[in-house]
Amino acid sequence: MKYVDFKKFTDENGAQPIYLFEGEEGYFREKGEELLKARFLQEASLDYASFDGSDLKGEKMKALADAVYCFPFISQKRFVRVTEFYPTEKEFEAYLKPLFDDPPQSGLLLIINTGKGKTGTAALAKKPNVTHVDCARSDEETIKRWISITCKRAGIYADGITCGKLAAYCVNDMSRISKETEKLIAYCTAQGETKLTDAIVDGLVYPDSDYKIYELANALARKNYSEYMKIVRDLSTRGFNEAALLSALVSYFKGLYETSLCKGSDKDVAATLGIKEYAAKKNREQAAKFTKEGLLNTYQAVYDAVSGIKGGMLTPAGAFKMATMRLFFGETQKK
Repeated sequence: MKYVDFKKFTDENGAQPIYLFEGEEGYFREKGEELLKARFLQEASLDYASFDGSDLKGEKMKALADAVYCFPFISQKRFVRVTEFYPTEKEFEAYLKPLFDDPPQSGLLLIINTGKGKTGTAALAKKPNVTHVDCARSDEETIKRWISITCKRAGIYADGITCGKLAAYCVNDMSRISKETEKLIAYCTAQGETKLTDAIVDGLVYPDSDYKIYELANALARKNYSEYMKIVRDLSTRGFNEAALLSALVSYFKGLYETSLCKGSDKDVAATLGIKEYAAKKNREQAAKFTKEGLLNTYQAVYDAVSGIKGGMLTPAGAFKMATMRLFFGETQKK
């Protein structure tokens, strides 16, 4: 199941014998563990054990199984946690199969992995009695749903558009999204607001610098000089000097140009460039606002400016002015 469904599943089904939290989103892994501990662990000093999976090789895996079989002293469950645990299929059959086939009702095994492991690793998610919670980086729709559900639990309505704006401002970073959502809920509660609006998000949440670069590119695609300079001034108040801004633009437009050269689905592009599928999707949408030649010219303009600074031929202010002139009076927009 997706993490967004985990709390509801726990509410309806209670404790399960084995959990596998798997994926690179640390926020989901941490919050899932916190929820289980709050529900089923009353005395950590007596009923909790933790293992590092890298230490459990061969017969050492027996220690993990033995810990799960121990009867709890005070808590509802004997809580056993293991991180980065990737047994081979052979090791699973030799040391873990009985535990997974018939886990004790008094124990709770929590496995927390950032990935699936190498080839030959046992597919833990498919083993019996395992509740698999997908903690992968979420797509936009999942994050919007998470924001909506979190607000709803606090008695506040948030529609898809507003949730999408909050997600975009935080560049889909769940750690920041969770903090900003908590702040917005506190504000709405204090003000007696029952609906989270775009105006409230705009007033309380500052867009991430990556999102501002995205806006900057949009202004450039539209040849909107006044909007472009407004964003530049805003970024300058947030610690972006001319050199930092040009470096960010070099990286951004290089990514857009490389994306424009790739064919296939968003998943194919992501695999080719070694980026997340959501990032590939957004890059393709942004790149479509330019011609390939326009993207290359834009990248070349900011790259030349950065090179001028590094070579000592231009000051950061002079380089930024030169790049801006090329960007707004060159052929960079879509025809």
